Amino acid sequence: MVLVVVLGLCSALMLALGFVIQQHAAAQAPPEERLSLRLLLDLARRPLWLAGIAAMVAGQILGATALGRGSLPLVEPLLAANLLFALPLSAAWTRRRLGKREWIGACVLIAGLAMFVIAAGPQKEQASTVVPANWFIAGASILAVVGGVTWVAKRSDLGEEATLLATGAGILYGLQDGLTQRTLLVLANHGVAAVLSTWQPYSLVAVAIGGLVLAQSAFEAAPLAASLPAITIAEPITGIGLGAGLFSQELRLYPLDLAFELLGLALMIVGVFMVARSPLVTGTSRSRDRDKGAEEEAA
Repeated sequence: MVLVVVLGLCSALMLALGFVIQQHAAAQAPPEERLSLRLLLDLARRPLWLAGIAAMVAGQILGATALGRGSLPLVEPLLAANLLFALPLSAAWTRRRLGKREWIGACVLIAGLAMFVIAAGPQKEQASTVVPANWFIAGASILAVVGGVTWVAKRSDLGEEATLLATGAGILYGLQDGLTQRTLLVLANHGVAAVLSTWQPYSLVAVAIGGLVLAQSAFEAAPLAASLPAITIAEPITGIGLGAGLFSQELRLYPLDLAFELLGLALMIVGVFMVARSPLVTGTSRSRDRDKGAEEEAA
């Protein structure tokens, strides 16, 4: 138990460091590269951004190790604690100060996620075969939601745009987690040749690139407080939803459990709203909008 907690917190710290570094690098990218592959190509030439990616990968490896040794209801909230590390790190990097609103919002979000995961009690995934039609329905539904969120984001101010883009990124990351699990399952049971003959690894790469584009675009648009909370809740909820809908992962749906699950979701939404609408985010957004307007008038 102690080892699982240590691994989970170390994972959260490395994830936080990776997100902070990525956001700092992405914020230097030209705004016109947002929501395009040019943004990734630009960032890939920046050593600082690559260091952020390396830290994030290290955090994901530690998180996977913790999940291998502990239960999802224990490890998932520990991984979500990256928010409590990332926000002060980001504020220190930009020489800004976090207020009570940001701290309370982050704690409410993590408490809501913990309540949801514990109440739902997702069980271990079953090695069942997924019907291709079900994959298509799930994938099409997720892409439709992400497309809708992105469409709304492009018509919002920078703070809200960052939150919405991050939500889309988190959803794609959740789909990426599901594809990764299935790919590793095929690899373990049938070997490399079987993996390369299936569609999952190729879809995994495409989804991962899409998630990166959305996440880095969110990081470019506004401070980390606007985007990271949305990613923190969208990824695990999408992953749990896929587990229940596609992978025969049983959830508790008794009335009392369902009530706590809904309360957990409500707390997560409140936490995201509190952090994303904090002066740390909205003040920067208004400033950037004002600068943009001044530039347009000058032109």
